[in-house]
Amino acid sequence: MTDAIETPRAVARPAAPSALLLLAHGSRVPEAKEYTRALARAVGSSWPGRVEVAYLRHTRPRARQALSMLAEAGHEQVAVVPLLLLSSAFHSRVDLPKALSNPLGRAPLVTPVMGGTTGEPDKRLVAALRRRLAELDVEFDAVVLVATGSTDVGAYAEVTAMASALGTDLGLPCRAAFAATTTPTPGEAADELRRAGARRIAVASYCLASGVLYRETVEASTAAGVVGVSQP
Repeated sequence: MTDAIETPRAVARPAAPSALLLLAHGSRVPEAKEYTRALARAVGSSWPGRVEVAYLRHTRPRARQALSMLAEAGHEQVAVVPLLLLSSAFHSRVDLPKALSNPLGRAPLVTPVMGGTTGEPDKRLVAALRRRLAELDVEFDAVVLVATGSTDVGAYAEVTAMASALGTDLGLPCRAAFAATTTPTPGEAADELRRAGARRIAVASYCLASGVLYRETVEASTAAGVVGVSQP
């Protein structure tokens, strides 16, 4: 007597995302919203599905509103792409999960936070920072990488590691600085580089969009006598 052979059962695979939700921080500065919208248009030109934008604060729609709208439109699976800070700071660890809790439809997929990694700095971010510096079209012999700032020790280390990677890529001294919350400030980092012999210092903006902190970075860096501040 032979053993019965069980017929294999088909295993349902998770549905591929039919929509992307770009989740930005939000800002009171009008051009910050346009930065995010421009990015959404660029993504939409190559993504076959629907692309929408939402914000954590200051601007609408908020994440749950956008997820509900997409669910009502028939999108069973949505991928959320965080456009928050370029590190695993408080917004990424706390605000992001809270904003995405209790959606109307299926829980969304969430991609990793760009720049938030315990490994080597992302070479694509290094290349993007270098391109933005090249757009300044000025000569410089040192760089200050300015991030928004965080009290999170891990986020601080990630920004410092990115500054080191950018400096190695450029073959120039590069120091990390922060627009708020922690030190060194852009001016303090520039002074440190000058004491080490630098004469023409450029600032690389390590943020995803223009906003209040970017404006403050430009003002503080200009007051510190740098030769230019790159765009986000």
